[in-house]
Amino acid sequence: MHPHPRVVILSTGSELVEPGNPLGPGQINDANGPALAAAVQAMGAIAYRVGIVGDDPQGLLDAIEDQLIRADVVITSGGVSVGAYDVVKQVLSTLGTVEFTRVAMQPGMPQGFGTVGEDRIPIFTLPGNPVSAYVSFELFIRPAIEKMMGRTGTRKPVDAFCLKAFDSPRGKRQYARGIYNADGRTVRPVGGHGSHLVGDLALANCLIVVPEHVTRVIDGDDVQVIMLDGA
Repeated sequence: MHPHPRVVILSTGSELVEPGNPLGPGQINDANGPALAAAVQAMGAIAYRVGIVGDDPQGLLDAIEDQLIRADVVITSGGVSVGAYDVVKQVLSTLGTVEFTRVAMQPGMPQGFGTVGEDRIPIFTLPGNPVSAYVSFELFIRPAIEKMMGRTGTRKPVDAFCLKAFDSPRGKRQYARGIYNADGRTVRPVGGHGSHLVGDLALANCLIVVPEHVTRVIDGDDVQVIMLDGA
């Protein structure tokens, strides 16, 4: 395997605009592309950020096929939910072996994974909401890239005492944003649970793992946390 895996990143959605450019009605900045590229680079892998691909099946097909020659891994974000413009499912159903499913987790329920091209390049299709995309990267893609690089277990959970109560949905494993204090081995949730709250994610240095059967974490409960870059 390539000593520094080459990771191609595509953001999908005609509503997306490159960060720094003015926004028109119904447009939003592409948060996922820069965030995923930064996460890949922080691991020591090589990130190729293709940019934004609109809601056009042929355009997405061409973009993916053009990138396979330089890819060890492909990541897309957006277009995997149930909607009129979710073209990722439409395109990849004819291009490779990608299976789309719903994972019992919050954030990041819609997911897809498979291979594309003659060389069977692995492709991960992430949700479009920024927090969902980033959490999905940490849980599913980081371990795969680490294995390509000969590493394992750099994101093992650590124990902590939670300093603030919060609710969690029944039947879903929640990965709540938190601020971990190594001195006291404590953690405090930060912000809300919305998948669009990028500012709250920026404040966090860990994810608080809440099992599927737990609907409320109480002040003083033992929890497990997954540390993030910069912690």
